Amino acid sequence: MPIYEFRCKKCKNVFESLILSPADEKNLSCPKCGSKKSQKIMSVFAGGKPNCSSCSATSCPPGCSCH
Repeated sequence: MPIYEFRCKKCKNVFESLILSPADEKNLSCPKCGSKKSQKIMSVFAGGKPNCSSCSATSCPPGCSCH
């Protein structure tokens, strides 16, 4: 199923939506504030923990400021 993540441009809420056609994305609204202005964002693949981008660990140690 084509489930995509979006970020609302108004309230910055991140939400998921099932998009089966271009009309579904056009009529999309934020479930938190109702705004019709959102941006599709990259999702994290559910295949394990990604490496930390600055410390190369599988999880950030206390005090890591990479996120």
